[in-house]
Amino acid sequence: MQKMKWIVISILMLLSCGNIWAQAGQMRVIAEDAASLDAPREKHALQVLVKLTEKLLVSAADAMPADKYGFAPTDGEFKGVRTFGQMVKHLSATNYILAAAALGEEPPADAGDELGPEAVRTKDEILNYLKGSFAYLNKAVEAIGQKTVPVKSSPISPLKGTEVTRIALVVESLVHAFDHYGQMVEYLRMNGVVPPASRP
Repeated sequence: MQKMKWIVISILMLLSCGNIWAQAGQMRVIAEDAASLDAPREKHALQVLVKLTEKLLVSAADAMPADKYGFAPTDGEFKGVRTFGQMVKHLSATNYILAAAALGEEPPADAGDELGPEAVRTKDEILNYLKGSFAYLNKAVEAIGQKTVPVKSSPISPLKGTEVTRIALVVESLVHAFDHYGQMVEYLRMNGVVPPASRP
């Protein structure tokens, strides 16, 4: 019986050692995959996504009549929400802030606390600010794979220190933009405007 116990223990130890070696091999493969990041492919994929996001957001922002940029819903649980114009400025300012971090730069001072410049007020000014934020985000995408361009963390990002990558900051900006795109669509429809992306 004692001999059987030792055989079972030996088999369990061998199995667990094999499992450890398998996991170590798997981690080595993951590390090798991460080291072989194809920067041109990653850059191209993000350029496509940034262009698509810009097209959707700029067309939605342009579709709202200028006199409705001050619109904010009031019927229901909407107390304290941003107006349409403030929302577009906010997402633009966030693009600027995250792109600056992806380029290792300080964000523009007028980006403020994600509010955007106080001087930017009219529909045309806000649209230009939005377009400029995507141009800056594209600059960050262009820097993918360039080891001489630093990356730094941003106070508005959940990614800190060594978690921060240029790609992650660009993706974070796109995720944030689509969150607000959904809100913009809702604001447009509340004002009888069909979003351009939903038109036949």
